[in-house]
Parts: sequence; structure tokens; C-alpha cells
Amino acid sequence: MPVPHDIPAETELWDVYAESAFDAEAEPSFCWTQYAGHGPGPELLGSPESVLEIGCGTGRALAHLAQLGVKGTGVDLSPRMAELAGRRWSPLGVHIEQAEVLDWLTTDTSRYDAVYSIFGAAWFTDPSRLFPLVRERLAVGGVFAFSQPPAIPGAYGPQGMYKGGFAGRAMFTYRYSYRPAVWERHLLRAGFATANARTIDAPKEGHIGTLVVTAQA
Repeated sequence: MPVPHDIPAETELWDVYAESAFDAEAEPSFCWTQYAGHGPGPELLGSPESVLEIGCGTGRALAHLAQLGVKGTGVDLSPRMAELAGRRWSPLGVHIEQAEVLDWLTTDTSRYDAVYSIFGAAWFTDPSRLFPLVRERLAVGGVFAFSQPPAIPGAYGPQGMYKGGFAGRAMFTYRYSYRPAVWERHLLRAGFATANARTIDAPKEGHIGTLVVTAQA
């Protein structure tokens, strides 16, 4: 049964996050994992001419791709983050919109060579609703790729997440966690031709790894 996302409340949560996460002095950077300089880079997207990042956050990954000559569009739920990132990276040609990702994908008419999410919307959106919409927006042979922490063993499906600690006003969202094989099944059911999900080990033994998933239209 789908969980009841409260989009206005989640928008407020991500606006609060934007104030602490956005650094106007930060340089463009592209990394799938939570460890700087660790793991694969944008080569997982192939050689796209156009990309869409869903849940683009600070926009640093889009800025990195823009420096390589890729036309980049980003979508983020937070009006504040979209404002900050859009203003920061627009000189590079990056275009960022504020929108709820399912609404955006439903109404967008563009086609992209790649759609991706780095600890972004693919982590916080029901895959049974998200993946078919992503598939529709991809050009033939296009790539969908996303990364996030792997599931905690035995804890699968939607997981509630409070902002910050456990004191103060209750601000929360939902994130989605599955075993790699289940992610692959979700993608194949959504119409992707291929799907591969794997966990990249952390650079230090015993630390949290990174789930990296790729699929081709």
C-alpha cells in the first residue's frame, strides 16, 4: 500500500535542508557515492548530450556535466534549493526547476539521453510510480542511473525518516529501500531493457557502502 506523502510538508523539510547544505563557494563535482573521489564517475551515463537530474539538490553534478558540454536540466522539490542552485549554475547553462518529480515527469515533453539521481528523488519516491515515468522521458537507448545507501538488512520498502534528531517539530519524509534484485525487478517491470544493481563497498572496511543502479531504455 502506498505511503501518504505530504508534499507541502516535505517541501518545507527540504527548504530547511537547503539552508544548511548549499555552499555558494563549492565547485562542480560529480560522485555517485558519499565518499569524495571514491567510486565511478559520470561514465555510467554513457555519452549523453542531454541529462535530467531528479532531486538535483545543490546542482554541483549538473554543473560538472555542463563543463563537459552536456545540456543539463535539474528538478528539485525545494523552492529554496532550486533558487540557490539555479542562480549559482545558470552561467554554465544549467537549468533548474522547482517541482515535485512525479508531477514534472508527467507533464514534461522533453526526451533525455540520461536521467539520474544521486541520493536524490529515486531514493524518496515510490519506484512503482517513478520508474515508468522516467522510462517515458528517455530517448531510445537512454540510461537511467541512481545511487543511495543500500538497504539495512531486513528493512525493505518505504522507510520513514525524521529531519535531524528526534526533538522539535515532527518533519519527516519517506525513502525507499530494497535488495538489489528487487530494484532490478522494479526497473524491468517499468519497461527497461536491462537493469543492474550493485553495492560499492566503502573505502574503509565496515563503513556504509553505496547502492548504484543502472538501467537502459
